[in-house]
This record gives sequence, structure tokens and C-alpha cells, in this order.
Amino acid sequence: MLKLLAALFVVLALALAIQRHFFSFGAQSPARYAGSEPAFDLSRHLGGDMISEGVIFGPAGAVVSRFTARMRGVWSGAEGRLSESFRYASGEEQEREWTIVRGENGRFSATAPDIVGVARGQVSGAAARLTYRLRLPQSSGGHVLSVVDWMYLTPDGVIINRSEMRKFGVKVAELIATIRPAGTDAR
Repeated sequence: MLKLLAALFVVLALALAIQRHFFSFGAQSPARYAGSEPAFDLSRHLGGDMISEGVIFGPAGAVVSRFTARMRGVWSGAEGRLSESFRYASGEEQEREWTIVRGENGRFSATAPDIVGVARGQVSGAAARLTYRLRLPQSSGGHVLSVVDWMYLTPDGVIINRSEMRKFGVKVAELIATIRPAGTDAR
């Protein structure tokens, strides 16, 4: 009986690993969006003054935080700086400044003070994917999370941002937000 339970556990673990690797949100490929319109252009769509509004879901799927952010992107050639000023519903504030460098064939890299190492990205059609390791503030435990961040450009220029954050392969949070040029109405 013990051998049967162990074998079932191994099969279940393997099935979950296969599902996560091939059929999950993080397993999407940028190539899936090749040719989709409108084409996502980092310097155009992440340039100028922007507003972001979003929610963060905890591991049980309930909303654990809400935020708004003022963003400003400034580009010079292939390099850009994206400043983000977050204000959470709790009153907490957070600042982040990304340095983004466009590469060849839609690839890009990004760094920020709370990013461990270098974030790697790919633009394809109307979408962009960015993967990185994020160090949470000490007030949130200082944990390092693996993040898969997808941005989908809508026909009217609004970006829908969806991110999954994992620790030891287990999803611990999900973020969904909009990013739009400042001065445009939320719809």
C-alpha cells in the first residue's frame, strides 16, 4: 500500500510539473503573439507620463492590496528609464526606477534596485514578457520572488499588465493592472 501511495504521489507531482511547465500562464511564449496588432513599442508605449491602477491577489485568490501609480518613461535611443511611484490603499508608498535597454529581435533587459540580477524581456506583436527575481521590502519579509510579467497592448493604447509571483515554484501572488497615458480617462 505504501508503494502504491508513493507511486501515486510521484505521478501527481509529475503531472503538476508538466501542467505548470507547458500549460500555465508563465509557459506562454512571446511567439504566440507575433503579428498581433497593435505592435508593442517599448519607447512609445512605456514613454511619457502614465497612470497605473491595479490589484494584487494573495495565494488564496483574494485581493490583498490595491494601488495606483504615477509612471514616467524617458528614452534616449535604445535605453530608457521608467520611474514608478506607487501609492497603496494602505497608505504605503513605494518608488522604483527601471533602466531598460532594447536589444535585437524584440529582446530587452531591465534592472532596478529591488531586482536581483537582470530582468530579461521579449516583445512580440501586441505583447511583452519580462521575467525577473524581485526582492520584497523588509516590511514585507524581504523574500525574493520569481516573477513572470506579461503586458498586453489593447487597440486603444492601454496596457493590461498581469504578473505571477512565485516562491519555490508555488504561486504566492498575482497582479493585474492597467497602464495608460496620463490625461486619458479610465474606461
